[in-house]
Amino acid sequence: MMPQFVVVMIKELKEALRDKRTLNMLLMFVFMYPALVGFMLHTQIRKATRTERSGIDIVVVGAAQAPNLVSYLRQNSVNITAKDAMSEGEIGAMLAEKKIAAVLKLGEKFGEYYSDLRPAPLEIWFDSSVEKQSQRRELETMLRDYGNGIASARLLAHGVSPATLSPLALQRFDTADSLTRANTRIGIFLGMFFVPVCIFGLAAAIDSTAGERERRSLEVLISQPMRAIDLVAGKWLAAAALAAIGLAFELSVAHAVLKYLPLEEIGLSWRVDIPTLLLVIVAALPLCLMVGAMQIAMAMNSRTFKEAQATAGIVTFIPMLPVFIVPALELSTQNWMYAVPLLSNQTMFQALATGQSLGVMPYVLACALPLVLAAAAVAFAARRMGSEKYVLGV
Repeated sequence: MMPQFVVVMIKELKEALRDKRTLNMLLMFVFMYPALVGFMLHTQIRKATRTERSGIDIVVVGAAQAPNLVSYLRQNSVNITAKDAMSEGEIGAMLAEKKIAAVLKLGEKFGEYYSDLRPAPLEIWFDSSVEKQSQRRELETMLRDYGNGIASARLLAHGVSPATLSPLALQRFDTADSLTRANTRIGIFLGMFFVPVCIFGLAAAIDSTAGERERRSLEVLISQPMRAIDLVAGKWLAAAALAAIGLAFELSVAHAVLKYLPLEEIGLSWRVDIPTLLLVIVAALPLCLMVGAMQIAMAMNSRTFKEAQATAGIVTFIPMLPVFIVPALELSTQNWMYAVPLLSNQTMFQALATGQSLGVMPYVLACALPLVLAAAAVAFAARRMGSEKYVLGV
């Protein structure tokens, strides 16, 4: 005979998959994150493999004073339109048309100061709201390199070696191999794939608790000869199963996308095999159980469907915070990270992606706290389900 909690779980899964809202959310997050990461990497690959750099369009005011500078910029794929004079209003109006990256304005005494070996006045005008910031930064790099070249030539003319300005010759040696460096960057990208685990089963968890109570269908279930723990366990496992199914499909889609992209063009590689991917999914099952239990418990503790959406949504957002905060702090990997839900899965995947061999302790830490929290949340939900106040909506 099939256990009662399994019957409830199957019933909740069937209802959830028949619900277009739950199914659409599941499909959206399964494909959204892999498509987003794939698009970002594809953009980097396209820029890296572009054979010719697109020209930078600028306007130079007073170009006749610096013919060598103009020639240098044109040799570096800068399209120059020379102007004799322009007022501030005219410069602003031209930049507002968003056709050029910047306006380079040479001071009236540029030639005189340049001949006297004094800093020649040079102004660069740009509109920061225009999507040409990379071109403007590239132009500034060209001007900086041109200025350094002029300074070196002047020092040589006075019998001084340009090396005098560089007392240190710093050399960098990175002992990490290319595969380790590449997989570290890939691991950072894949950390975001665990975030949707908190969303896959959210709609089903709320609908099977607060939703059923508002529709008065929960009273029919409670009237059956069934323990409260079996009823709660069935709903909990259904929400957790949706999270696990969504995660498995999402990582599979991500694996297919990253396997297809020519990542070698940007110094990356994707050599995560199927067994490693399955290990990541299995290690994330306690996280799915914890998230499903917390969502069920918070939804049951809410009086209305809308309140359940707000409460469960806020609680679901809490485990996501370390995933975004810890990388921003640039902390080195430490053992306590494996004990923090969601962050532990991200840290574990990055370690596996870089070829590190993890011992038993990281897996124990990654599973311990989520399972403890899941048990506590299920116990709370079962006690709440057995209360008359919950059934009556008090």
